[in-house]
Amino acid sequence: MSRRPDDGHAAPADPAQARGDSAGRPTISRRALLTRSGLVAAGAATAGLAGVLGPESTAAAVDDPASAIPFYGPHQAGITTPVQQRLVLAAFDVTGSRADLVDLLAAWTDAAARLTAGEPLEGATGAEDPPSDTGEAAGLPASRLTLTLGFGPTLFDDRLGRGARRPAAREPLPPFPGDALAPARSDGDLCIQACADDPQVAFHAVHNLTRLGLGTVQLRWMQSGFGPTASAGPSRATPRNLLGFRDGTRNLDVTDPGALRRHVWVQAGSDQAWMTGGTYLVARRIRTHLEQWDRSPLAEQERTIGRVRATGAPLGSRHEHDPVDLAALDSHGMPHIPDGAHIRQAAPATNHGAALLRRGYSYADGMDPASGELDAGLLFLCFQQDPRTQFVAIQQRLAGQDALHEYLTHTASALFACPPGARPGRPWGHGLI
Repeated sequence: MSRRPDDGHAAPADPAQARGDSAGRPTISRRALLTRSGLVAAGAATAGLAGVLGPESTAAAVDDPASAIPFYGPHQAGITTPVQQRLVLAAFDVTGSRADLVDLLAAWTDAAARLTAGEPLEGATGAEDPPSDTGEAAGLPASRLTLTLGFGPTLFDDRLGRGARRPAAREPLPPFPGDALAPARSDGDLCIQACADDPQVAFHAVHNLTRLGLGTVQLRWMQSGFGPTASAGPSRATPRNLLGFRDGTRNLDVTDPGALRRHVWVQAGSDQAWMTGGTYLVARRIRTHLEQWDRSPLAEQERTIGRVRATGAPLGSRHEHDPVDLAALDSHGMPHIPDGAHIRQAAPATNHGAALLRRGYSYADGMDPASGELDAGLLFLCFQQDPRTQFVAIQQRLAGQDALHEYLTHTASALFACPPGARPGRPWGHGLI
């Protein structure tokens, strides 16, 4: 085995050469597998597929649910993109070397550009070779597929020698009151967020990236979601969550570049230059105790949320998008929006101006055999410039004062640093790995 002079990590002397396993059986090196699949050089065959385009949310992408979202750009797609109908979120642990990870991120970038363009993966086609594409999305349109990459905290440990590149904002999330987190469903070295309007297209993308990662990464957990629970622009209808209420009415407006600059994108001058133009993803799996919620009177549900269920209007108002007046009093001199109401406790005005870009989905994973109740709820996903002053500050207030907290249990949690967008010749993770 030879060593790369630039990083000191082991690499095959002849990357395309077959080698034997511990039992003497012939195997194919990881680089050889990627080479035979045509996926080593990121961007080599895909620059003409999606093009070097700017913002991912175009009019065509909004109006045509089958259209393709450009993959390349200054920011990753799947963040300010108009929210799709389906989600597959997967986290991975790195099992290979840093050299292996370099190859994989190049291969993933090349594959992601093809997949988001609605194109099959290309590579070896001989009868003795595995198919280059798993095939379950053959004949399906791009369905506005987006793929978003994030780096977990353990990627910055001593295994890969990237400790000096760890952003200060990449601190582990603290524990919150009422958390019941399952370690096997939390965290991870890497994550892939796949969003699309067709669940099979989203799964197909994660399936293929997982297959390409064999030998370098191992799937840690995967979660599917449906029915987005937050709109991403003023012209989009506000969806309802599994509680039956409109959710995300006051989400950040992705058409407002000033709001995105203040709250979402990491700006130049941060402690890690490689994160400029990136953002931070917090993912929380929140189980909703629907049986308990379903037994609550409608008036109590509305006081818990702070909105009218039928219209989405703030209590004391008539229309969903009426301003939320936290000081308004009813005829008895009591606040229209109770002190513990969710929209009061989550409001930027209550949290020193802190705001998040929400991009959550509902989930339903059958029945919990221990309780006989539904295992269903919210996959809370949010993007922000600094989790310490945004998600952590808001969640600490919600966990202590939000009336809705009585009906929720947070069962999984993860935080990922999402780098800026890829460009031809500059794959995912360029500047870090």
